[in-house]
Amino acid sequence: MSERSAADRLLGVLAAFDHAHPALSLTDISRRAGLSLTTAHRLAGALTAWGALERDASGVYHVGLRLWEVAALAPRGLGLRQLALPYLEDLYEATHENVQLAVRDGTEVVYVEWLSGRSAVGVHIRVGARWPLHATGVGLALLAHADPGLQEEYCAGPLAPFTPYTITDPLRLRRTLAEVRRSGVAVSERQVTEDALSVAAAVHGPGGQVVAAVSVVVPRAAARVPALAPAVRLAGRGISRALGWRPERGEP
Repeated sequence: MSERSAADRLLGVLAAFDHAHPALSLTDISRRAGLSLTTAHRLAGALTAWGALERDASGVYHVGLRLWEVAALAPRGLGLRQLALPYLEDLYEATHENVQLAVRDGTEVVYVEWLSGRSAVGVHIRVGARWPLHATGVGLALLAHADPGLQEEYCAGPLAPFTPYTITDPLRLRRTLAEVRRSGVAVSERQVTEDALSVAAAVHGPGGQVVAAVSVVVPRAAARVPALAPAVRLAGRGISRALGWRPERGEP
């Protein structure tokens, strides 16, 4: 077995776990990773010994704390969350609705923090969840400021629909991204669920590059975008300043 194929198989075991499959039997790991039971048993054992996996009394495997400890070192993970949290809490106190912080990973948005109120609209989001960029407010904010080549490749599709209102037309998506850059906010209405509306703004890093996006998700029936947009932009600017961004004179 080559070193590369050994690493691929080890990563395949870890990749077998996701939000829909947080607990797996050895047979499940074998099937989802495309490995023989013998190989799955050997690799799961090595990962358990290191702490990346944990095995409960019934023999079911879960992601281990050691893996969480390593993941917490990611600069776009725990560090970003800690700096952003005071501003996310301020946005939550101003709205008492779902507040989210996300980063871009390739063509997907990954949620790194989420605050929710008891009466807030239900969302299909949790920390670590991934969604296509075009379907969410934070995704649109991130895509609008991505490299032009990536934007063109993404807009060329395919653009997966989640509701009848999801943007699936490349021309409409390009126009939406242009409006995001013009207004400073992204509005996603009924894109993922038909009862929700999201308003998002970009978060800038020290060099001015967009490194994350913040959003608030509210019931569509009660949504007031003109009132929400300044609060979301303010949160984005606050997080950006905490990260070391200093806008040029005259920049909004």
